[in-house]
Amino acid sequence: MKKFIGISILAILLGFSSANAQDTTKKVTTKVKEGVVKAGNKTAELASKGKNAITDKIYKDKEGPNGETIYINKHSKYYWIDKKGHKVPISKNKLRSKQ
Repeated sequence: MKKFIGISILAILLGFSSANAQDTTKKVTTKVKEGVVKAGNKTAELASKGKNAITDKIYKDKEGPNGETIYINKHSKYYWIDKKGHKVPISKNKLRSKQ
């Protein structure tokens, strides 16, 4: 009988520890995915800014509403690069002078 109780308690403890391990694994996996997405977005942003600084003109006297660098493409369209590396068009009247 003592062996049966000991084995039962051991089985219960192992069950709890495996459930805890799975929960920890999910948390770690989620954190890793968030980190990968953040790194990918930053890489895309830097790549876009680098490419556009070479191919398009930078508007030196003006900036975006939140201090963004403004680029002018070959069609005289104004835009800035967001945190995900996308071009965000902006109209000329929304630009402000640099301070």
